[in-house]
Amino acid sequence: MNITKLIHPEGWRFVGIFALISICIGYFSQFGGWIGWILTAWCFYFFRNPKRLTPIREGLVISPADGKVVMIKDIVPPAEFELGSEPYTRISVFLNVFDVHINRIPMDGTVKKVIYHPGRFFNASLDKASEHNERNSIVLGTAFGDIAFVQIAGLIARRIRCDVDPTDNVIAGSQYGLIRFGSRMDIFIPKTINPLVCVGQRMIAGETILADFKSDELPRQGHIVETL
Repeated sequence: MNITKLIHPEGWRFVGIFALISICIGYFSQFGGWIGWILTAWCFYFFRNPKRLTPIREGLVISPADGKVVMIKDIVPPAEFELGSEPYTRISVFLNVFDVHINRIPMDGTVKKVIYHPGRFFNASLDKASEHNERNSIVLGTAFGDIAFVQIAGLIARRIRCDVDPTDNVIAGSQYGLIRFGSRMDIFIPKTINPLVCVGQRMIAGETILADFKSDELPRQGHIVETL
């Protein structure tokens, strides 16, 4: 097994920093050293890079992020996306500090725009985070029309990484970026297709199907079944 592939390449720097601090603290305090090593293990866990099995049928929109759906809302996309004045459906996925934070491409297509905005760091689960927080947006041209997805920094997150550029051809499920330490992902899909997920549902990046351009299924509803 290639240990270098167990976590995202950017994570090794932080694991090294945490480990070095743990060694220094442990020299003066055994208890503090153990706390440091626990945090080092958490850092390794945070940057983990699990393999994902991505559905490959045309028309499927795959979740670009792990986390929980916290909002599904019809909204006119930002003018900078150039997606027109008609509302799109925005699906918001919140990532806590224990979720995998590697982001993946939701559909095959060509990157049309990459738009970065500096901003503030409100709690990423709040609606205003979409407008005010630091974020990086991608408009993707697909065989079924344009979609957009947005990496949003959160209360703790302070760094967004995006590894694609305009004109890049990308495939569904491929890794394209990372948000460090708690964040959110917004996905904009045309209102002509209905989300196949509901608020409160857990997403797996690269695997969970958010929507299907070839489906006429009604918006999905869900409920929690109490265990006996």
